[in-house]
Amino acid sequence: MIRKIASRVILPLVALTFLQGCAHCNSSEAPVASFLGEPRMEMQQVFKGERFPNIVVTTKGTVLVTWGNKRVRARRSEDGGKTWSEEITIADPGFQGGGTTVDETTGDILAFVEDHHPPAALTVYRSSDDGRTWQPEKPVVHPDSRGNLPSMHMNEHGITLLHGKHKGRLLRPSRYYGKKNDRSEWPNHYTSSIYSDDHGKTWHTSDPFPENGTGEAAVAELSSGDVYYNSRVHWQERPKNTRRRSAISHDGGETWTGFRIVDILPDGHQHRSYGCMGGLVRLPIAGRDILIFSNIDTPNPKRERATVWASFDCGETWPIKRLVYDGPGAYSSLNAGRPGTPSEGWIYLNFEGGPEGGSTVARFNLSWLLAGEKTEDGSLPRELSK
Repeated sequence: MIRKIASRVILPLVALTFLQGCAHCNSSEAPVASFLGEPRMEMQQVFKGERFPNIVVTTKGTVLVTWGNKRVRARRSEDGGKTWSEEITIADPGFQGGGTTVDETTGDILAFVEDHHPPAALTVYRSSDDGRTWQPEKPVVHPDSRGNLPSMHMNEHGITLLHGKHKGRLLRPSRYYGKKNDRSEWPNHYTSSIYSDDHGKTWHTSDPFPENGTGEAAVAELSSGDVYYNSRVHWQERPKNTRRRSAISHDGGETWTGFRIVDILPDGHQHRSYGCMGGLVRLPIAGRDILIFSNIDTPNPKRERATVWASFDCGETWPIKRLVYDGPGAYSSLNAGRPGTPSEGWIYLNFEGGPEGGSTVARFNLSWLLAGEKTEDGSLPRELSK
């Protein structure tokens, strides 16, 4: 079943002229106009049962969703998310570690699978045929500066850095789990990232994120080459423990500075002592830093109301949000369409819940999000305002 929701956003003529594009766009980036036009939104169930979503768009423009906490599975869409392939088994048994990563240099896709709920042994599954088949491999993962090995569970997708001296580096969020997932251990938990300069054979672990008690994070490379980091909180003793955290890396994801609490972004529902995995993506628009974030946004004491926010200033402010589904919702993952493919202009959200439960994929454009609710946290760029 596909549900369609539409609303109108009218842009001034001067804005439409401005949005036609820029001369320095490359094959991995498009003009912002490709994400605009008539507002569009559709959603459909992709998997039943189990948990843990991730979503990426391959170098060929195939939308690839991964899912599962007992058996890790994938489905592919070559038409931008209209239709989906049969399920493809990546690992059986297996525990989705999140962080599915597309290598922009080789086109390979890496899926991170742990033996069971962490701490647990890691296997990376590599696809060299656009997600059709997967082969296991055991990468080398070096510990962080505290001597701790990271867990992959349950972080947002990884990225390939496209700018600066670390261009081509694979980077994905990770976390240190302590001895186990238990309240007594939460003060020792923290997020981090892992990065590889040899296409995923060897990984190094970044310095810890500047706050303990965090877990389940997301990264996005900004047009400057800096990396924006956004993290869940997993320890009720932290200040404003139901609000998201952020930091910046100036060295390709090796160290983190500028820690702050992002007051406008909820970290799960506000009646619980810890947060909820959220999604993050930078739209592939040349010279602009439009970030999209997803989580649940509810005053009720349960996980529901999957919602997306947009930032137009590198995550400093989040002036607009829009409800995706007014019902059950939990963990989520975001990605964006690739220029020159059927996925171009779409934003993709894979979330737990939705009208039929399981894994639901919503696809929408920026115009649809811009018709949402203003948050009073900053303002929309003039050329994108109604």
